[in-house]
Amino acid sequence: MTSVAPDPLPVLARKDFVSDQEVRWCPGCGDYSILAQTQKLMPELGIPRENIVFISGIGCNSRLPYYMNTYGFHSIHGRAPTIATGLKLARPDLSIWVITGDGDGLSIGGNHLLHIIRRNVDVVIVLFNNRIYGLTKGQYSPTSEQGKITKTSPLGAIDYPINALSFALGAGATFVARSLDIDVHHLIATLERAAHHKGTSFVEVYQNCNVFNDGAFIEFADKAVRPDRTISLEQGKPIIFGKEQNRGIRLNGTTPEIVELGNGVDESDLLVHDESRPDRTVASILTRMEYPEYPVPMGVFRAVERPTYNELLEGQIEEARSREGEGDLEALFAQGDTWVVD
Repeated sequence: MTSVAPDPLPVLARKDFVSDQEVRWCPGCGDYSILAQTQKLMPELGIPRENIVFISGIGCNSRLPYYMNTYGFHSIHGRAPTIATGLKLARPDLSIWVITGDGDGLSIGGNHLLHIIRRNVDVVIVLFNNRIYGLTKGQYSPTSEQGKITKTSPLGAIDYPINALSFALGAGATFVARSLDIDVHHLIATLERAAHHKGTSFVEVYQNCNVFNDGAFIEFADKAVRPDRTISLEQGKPIIFGKEQNRGIRLNGTTPEIVELGNGVDESDLLVHDESRPDRTVASILTRMEYPEYPVPMGVFRAVERPTYNELLEGQIEEARSREGEGDLEALFAQGDTWVVD
């Protein structure tokens, strides 16, 4: 008997992932860039559109599933991780992307985000961070800096802000990364790394809200100053930055120090970036480096392997089947004390 080879997958392009829905974000919003890079990436993954799902909560960012020509689910505030977990367990073959924001994910959805990360469910989480509530017109969010003047903090926010990457690391994330909406090449490369990781991939994207929090990251994100005020993390390389590549980061115990190369300081003195360290300590130190005291690290902070929740669950199910058989749902319902209501 001659076997028939399956039909090859059609070659897709970005346009195949662009839906027919009108994009309804404010002109100049950073969400446009994140959407564009996501649409560009999808054909490179070689996954059929019907096997890709975008799940969001509530917020400006959460409109993204409408604009992707894939399956999607616009869920309720903060609960996208829960729905994504259920879908991944029911359909482990799907590529699932959770789209959330600093308010949706770290406020009402903080508990749900915590648990999908600690379980290491095999999904990609993209958290848009603009340090403000944009959809509800400019209230301070969990990531707003202290002193931030907003409609709900007219005298300045007194909350201590959440560091999204430190949160993810604390929950045990196996892949943690950060990028910028305006650094398109870095952004698409970071999303691609996240897509290929097995386990929960957590990507924070600094995203400008040009209406309610314009220029939130401009002091270090602007192209003119970016080389001196940000760090591009590269696996296995010493951490060097600056337009002249003449400055670096070394550790004094657990405290990062900025040093000038030369005058007795060379690359061997610098911290070498290793995203694969089993211990989270150094990655956590890097996530807490913030401008203006330090340059802001960008890239992959941590990428380690650990069994996923869906793999472990499938293993339990198979073990139970081998020991107990397929089971009988009707018999399960009818066991014990039962009664019939006419």
